[in-house]
Amino acid sequence: MIKEVGALQESHHLLVVDDQKEIRDSLKAYLARHDYRITLAESANAARKVLKSSAIDLVILDIMMPGEDGLSLCRELRATSQIPIILLTAMAEETDRIIGLEMGSDDYITKPFNPRELLARIKAVLRRANTLPQQRKQPGLPCLHFDQWMLDSARQELSGPDKVAIPLSTGEFLLLSAFLQRPGMVLSRDQLLDITRGRDAIAFDRSVDNQISRLRKKIEKNPKNPKLIKTHWGGGYSFTAEVTEA
Repeated sequence: MIKEVGALQESHHLLVVDDQKEIRDSLKAYLARHDYRITLAESANAARKVLKSSAIDLVILDIMMPGEDGLSLCRELRATSQIPIILLTAMAEETDRIIGLEMGSDDYITKPFNPRELLARIKAVLRRANTLPQQRKQPGLPCLHFDQWMLDSARQELSGPDKVAIPLSTGEFLLLSAFLQRPGMVLSRDQLLDITRGRDAIAFDRSVDNQISRLRKKIEKNPKNPKLIKTHWGGGYSFTAEVTEA
């Protein structure tokens, strides 16, 4: 069974997938009052029908459902699209929550939950999805060249003209990749955290500044007067060098 309410075309269109009618109906009533368009589906198969016929902005997905569970649908959605996903989980489903996040869900909320908390999470996930700059290509580029450097994405190695590999921490590699995939774009600290760390981002700005300081020491000729990673006071950072692929 599929049911849609609301008629504001400019509103975000949310899909609520849960086998419990009481939860579906209560979420429909609450979220519709906040000007969201809501479509309800009681199973993974019903959700697929909606996704084929409607433009959905965010999926609220229950993990535990009869038949096909929410994790299976989450895996499928993330393999084929970037639609934001918020998982609904029970207190005892910690392992499933972790698996869901590893599969690429954007957030989760534990049952029973306060609808106001869910609303806040929906707004945060949509805001992040709508403001995050798009990268030039999907990850997995074999090599990226900039200035005198080459980053081998597959090996996660940085090398200079002498071809000697320079070690990068995971954080440094993710940060450099974020810049190389978005050259010239001014990225705020929050955006860099979202790109490199996702939902587990550390909730304070200084961690990004420290990572950038360490990265500058490895790629800048003069880290105290950086030319590749520029600081925009009050606005974040941008990568100024031309980036080419090989």
